Amino acid sequence: MNLFSELKIRGLTLRNRIAVSPMCQYSCADGFATDWHLVHLGSRAVGGAALVIAEATAVSPEGRISPSDLGIWKDAHIEPLARMARFIREQGAVPGIQIAHAGRKGSVRAPWEGGGAVPASQGGWTPVAPSALGFDESYAVPEALSAGKIAGIVTAFGEAARRAWQAGFQVVEIHAAHGYLIHEFLSPLTNRRTDSYGGPLENRMRFAREVVSAVRRAWPEEYPLFVRISATDWVEGGWDIGQSVALVREIAPLGVDLIDCSSGGTVPGAKIPAGPGYQIPFAEEIRHKTGILTGAVGLITQARQADAIVSEGKADLVLMAREFLRRPYWPLEAAAELGHAIAWPAQYLRAVSECTPKR
Repeated sequence: MNLFSELKIRGLTLRNRIAVSPMCQYSCADGFATDWHLVHLGSRAVGGAALVIAEATAVSPEGRISPSDLGIWKDAHIEPLARMARFIREQGAVPGIQIAHAGRKGSVRAPWEGGGAVPASQGGWTPVAPSALGFDESYAVPEALSAGKIAGIVTAFGEAARRAWQAGFQVVEIHAAHGYLIHEFLSPLTNRRTDSYGGPLENRMRFAREVVSAVRRAWPEEYPLFVRISATDWVEGGWDIGQSVALVREIAPLGVDLIDCSSGGTVPGAKIPAGPGYQIPFAEEIRHKTGILTGAVGLITQARQADAIVSEGKADLVLMAREFLRRPYWPLEAAAELGHAIAWPAQYLRAVSECTPKR
C-alpha cells in the first residue's frame, strides 16, 4: 500500500490516496458557486488528485462563515454546483463537498477584509450556538439555540446532503471541526447547556449523532460519508483525543466511513504545536483504536512524507490544502518523484517527457 494505491470505500474507488482538502474561497453572492469555484476545483482534478472536496458549504444562510460563503440551503444552488461536480468527474476524480454550519463563528468578514463581525446593515446576521458565548470581542455574541431550532438545523443538514447528491457529488463530508457549530456542541469550552444537549459527554455528542443520522438517511447507500473533526482543542479541560475516540465509536455505526482528523479552532489563544505533519498522530490513534478509515491533514507538503503516512499505516487518505494552492498539479509531480506512472490529461501529454518517473 502506498500513496498511489487505489482506495475503495463503499461503491467508490479513488485512483490514489490524495485528496484536496476543503478550502474556503469567500467568493460567492447568496451562496451561489461561480466560475472561480469551477476553475479552482477543476484544476486540482486535472492535476491528478483522487478526491476533490468543495469548501465548507453552508446548510442555511446563518450557517455561513461570511456573507461570501458557498451555500447549499436551497434547490437553486444545485445547478452551479452540478457544473463543478461534472467537470471533476470528467477528469477521473471523485467530487466531494463539505457541508457545514459556522455556529458562533458566523457573520464575519473574509480574511483579506480583516475579519470581524459584519453588521446587519452590511449583510450580517445574529449567529447561533449551543450557548450565548462569543468567540472573542471582535465576533458577535450568538443566540443560544432552542431545542426546536436545533431540530431545524439537523433537518437542514439532511436536506443539504440530498442537494449534494442531486448535484452529482459522490462524497459528502460533515464539518464537525474548527470551532464551528457541531464542534461547539462537542467541546465543554463552548457548550454550557444544562439540557439533553449539554453536560456529560453523551449529551454533548447528541447533536453530532443526530446530524450524522440525518445526512446518512438522505445520502445514497453506495456513497461514502466522511466527518471532519478537531481531535483536540489544544486547551486543558477542552475537547481531546480521548473524547474524539469515543465520538468516533458512537458515529461509525451510524454509517460514517472515514474520519478526517484536524484539530483546534474552538477558542482563541490555544497553543498549537504546529509543524510538518503535526496532526498525523491523531489520525493514527483513531484508526488503530476504532478500526475506521482516517484521513491525515495539516502541513503535509512533501511526496515522501505523504507516502510514508499511507505506507506506514498512519492514515488511509492524505488531504492537502495550502500546498494545493501553491502547486495545483502536486500529484503529477509526486508520482514522478516516487516512481509511479500515472495518467496525465491528454491535453498535457506533450509535457510528460520532462516529468518521467525517477527510479
